Amino acid sequence: MTARKRSMQQASNWLNASIVGIQFPIAMAIGYFWGRWMDSWFGTEPWLTIVFFVFGLIAGFVNLFRITLSTGRQEEQLSREDDDPDGGADAP
Repeated sequence: MTARKRSMQQASNWLNASIVGIQFPIAMAIGYFWGRWMDSWFGTEPWLTIVFFVFGLIAGFVNLFRITLSTGRQEEQLSREDDDPDGGADAP
């Protein structure tokens, strides 16, 4: 792997990991406001707000773990490719 391609892949990994900081509160906010709207529609305040806020919180954690695991796997793959410069091809 060329140095430029490797650095671009690392930058992409870090960009994906940095998105977690904004996705987590957005997921919670969407859940909260969706719950408030549903509460006003059905007149069940505050129950649906609480339920959908918790759903947003869970979605934020799921997204956090998904992105973290994906970034970790990609970083491991990059380090393996650096350790094995011929790409894993066996010598004849």
